[in-house]
Amino acid sequence: MRPMARRPRRPLVLRWRRFRRLRRLVLRLALAAVAVAAAWLLACVLVLVALRWFDPPTTAVQVERRVGAWLDGRPYAKRCRPMPLSGIADDLEHAVVAAEDTRFYRHHGVDWGAVETAIEERERRGRLRGGSTITQQLVKNLFLSTGRSWPRKVAEVPLAYLADAILSKQRILELYLNVVEWGDGVYGAEAASRHWYGRSAATLTRRQAAALAACLPAPRRRVPQRMDRYADIIEKRLRTMGW
Repeated sequence: MRPMARRPRRPLVLRWRRFRRLRRLVLRLALAAVAVAAAWLLACVLVLVALRWFDPPTTAVQVERRVGAWLDGRPYAKRCRPMPLSGIADDLEHAVVAAEDTRFYRHHGVDWGAVETAIEERERRGRLRGGSTITQQLVKNLFLSTGRSWPRKVAEVPLAYLADAILSKQRILELYLNVVEWGDGVYGAEAASRHWYGRSAATLTRRQAAALAACLPAPRRRVPQRMDRYADIIEKRLRTMGW
C-alpha cells in the first residue's frame, strides 16, 4: 500500500501576503470609521453653533418617535411650541434643575460626582440610577437616541462638553425645556403645560411645575397628576436650594 501523499504546505510568502492584505483592509475600515465619526462630530459642532440663535426644527429623538410610530402602524401627532425662557415660569425652570441636575450651574457639561454616585448605587442596590446632566440630556435629544447603550453614553460626553463650551447655561436650559419629551408626541414646556393643564407655561403654579419635572425620568409613562410623592420631594429640594 502506497503511503498517502502529503499536501504541500502553502509557501510562507503567500501566507504573509494574505496577512498583509487583511491588515490593510482592517486599517482602511478603521480609518473610514474615524473619518465618519469626525465628520459627524463636526456636523454636531456646526449645529450647536447655529443653536445659539436658532431653535431646532426637529431632534433625533423626535425622528426616532416618528419612525417608531410608523413602523408600529400607530398615528403620530407632534405637539411642540418653542418658547423663550421669559415665556416659561421660573418655578418650572427651577424645578427641572432641582429634579434633574442640582449642580447644573457648576459643572461643565458632565457631573462626574453624579456619575460616581450612580455607579455606587448600582453596586449597592443592583439598579442603575440616572447620572446624566441636563446638558447630556439635551445632546441626547438633539443628536442621539433614547436607547440605553454604552456607545451612546460615551458619545454624550464629548458632545456635552462641546455644548457647554459653545452655549450659555441659560441657552442650554432654554433648549432643553423646549425639546424634552413630556408625553407621547408632546415636546417642550409650552406644549406640556397646555396638554396636561390647559394653560401656558408662563402661568404654571409651583406645584404643577414640580409635578411636570417629576415626569422627566419616564415622560411616556408618568402622568403629572399622579406625581404627588415625587413632587413633594422636588418642592422640598427647591426650598433647600433657596428657590
